[in-house]
Amino acid sequence: MSENGRSRRIIVVDGVPLPDVLDETMIRGVVHGFYDEIRRDDILGPIFHDRIEPDKWPQHLAKMCDFWSATLLRTSRYEGRPLPPHLAIAGLGEAHFRRWLKLFRATVCRICPPEVAALFMERALRIAHSFRLAVAFSRGETTIGIDPIAEKDL
Repeated sequence: MSENGRSRRIIVVDGVPLPDVLDETMIRGVVHGFYDEIRRDDILGPIFHDRIEPDKWPQHLAKMCDFWSATLLRTSRYEGRPLPPHLAIAGLGEAHFRRWLKLFRATVCRICPPEVAALFMERALRIAHSFRLAVAFSRGETTIGIDPIAEKDL
C-alpha cells in the first residue's frame, strides 16, 4: 500500500487511469461528508433516520465506504445488494433522487479536485438512473420516459 492508501497498480475507469489523489482517505471524506449533509437534510434526513438506528451509523458509513471503494478503486470490499433497501422505501421518487444528487455533487465538489468530482458524479448519475428505473419497474409503472438526470439539470 502506498502512503495515500492505494496500491501502486494502475486503475483504469472508462479507459482513463484514475488520478493518484483518489484514494481511500478521499472516499472516506466524501462518504462521511455526504451523510453528514443527508442527516441534516429536510427531505432525505427523515428517510435515513427512520431506517438507521443512531448506533448503526458507523456500520452504514463503513459499508458505503466499501461501496465507493469497490466502485471507483476496484477493490472487492463491498458485499451487498444496494437496490433492495431502496425498493422498500414507499414513496421514494424523483424529488428524492434529485436531492440526493444535489447533495452528493455539493460534497464531491467541496472535497475533491474537479477530475475526481467528475468521476464520482458520473457514477452517481448512473446509479440514480438505474435505481429510478428499478423503482418504477418494481411498482409496475412504465419506465418509458424515465430519462437519465443530467448534472446540468440539478
